[in-house]
Amino acid sequence: MLNWDHLFRRYVWHETKTPYFTPVRRLSSEQAEHELFVYALLLSVLFLVIALVSLAGRLPHGGAAIVPIYAFTALCAAVILGFTRHPWAAFYCASGPLAALAYFAAFGFHPNLEFGDKVVLVLLALGWLAYSRRVVAITLAYADLPAAAPPG
Repeated sequence: MLNWDHLFRRYVWHETKTPYFTPVRRLSSEQAEHELFVYALLLSVLFLVIALVSLAGRLPHGGAAIVPIYAFTALCAAVILGFTRHPWAAFYCASGPLAALAYFAAFGFHPNLEFGDKVVLVLLALGWLAYSRRVVAITLAYADLPAAAPPG
């Protein structure tokens, strides 16, 4: 018989590896490292894909060079964030959702997208922006975080 509680805690909710609802002031440096690593990994993959796809020129921006350049620099910032946990890299990564919203405002959406798809993309960008505030807060507090999680 499967132990669902164990599987849930191992892969979905683990107090050290997935501390996403733990306030920043209560994080340990180990928890912060796990959270920043996952964030940096996801952003690296996202910006790598955007950088490569944006070179094709078939998206609404056409051949505008700013899109692949920004995506590549954001990819570099995500890698730097993953290795150094530096606040400036977190600030640059936090500009990603703002850049996405600016892209939508300047170039519009892909012509094949329906209204609901556009709403979902905007809501994802806004959620990403809200979460980016937490990442910046973690990097700013990282040097002062204790090595082990505080009790309670």
